Amino acid sequence: MGIGEHFEGVKQHWARNLAFLDYFKKVYGRAEPLPKWSDADVEEFIASDPVYGPQLKVLRESRKFALGGALVGAAHLGGVAFKYSKAPHGVLLATGFGAITGAVLGAEVAEHWYQLYKVDKQGANLRFIYWWEDKVSGLFLAPSCPLPPCFI
Repeated sequence: MGIGEHFEGVKQHWARNLAFLDYFKKVYGRAEPLPKWSDADVEEFIASDPVYGPQLKVLRESRKFALGGALVGAAHLGGVAFKYSKAPHGVLLATGFGAITGAVLGAEVAEHWYQLYKVDKQGANLRFIYWWEDKVSGLFLAPSCPLPPCFI
């Protein structure tokens, strides 16, 4: 194996590892950002896409676990620090660390509770972004359209 073949293998390896940058370019690298979407828009996408809709719905429900874990972790570790330390900076740091730890633990519980390891999380979010971009730009077909050239 020559140096050229090795270099090609390294290029392919890093192309796979840095593939998430395409997602960030699509979402954050815009000249003009997409307008904000509402919960009704997300529900419309969930109802319209039979593959990625249920996945996005489960992802939205899993946020509750992370939020609950953050609240419990912050309250618990902040309370313990306040009980034993009474130092304001220690209580503040402990509360922040408890919130971060609780959020990570809650997200991990949601990962197993909803079996999110089977879900293409990035694909579902990116499909929603594509759908929202088409809807906002006016290229979205109307569901009650009798002929194909009907646009909203």
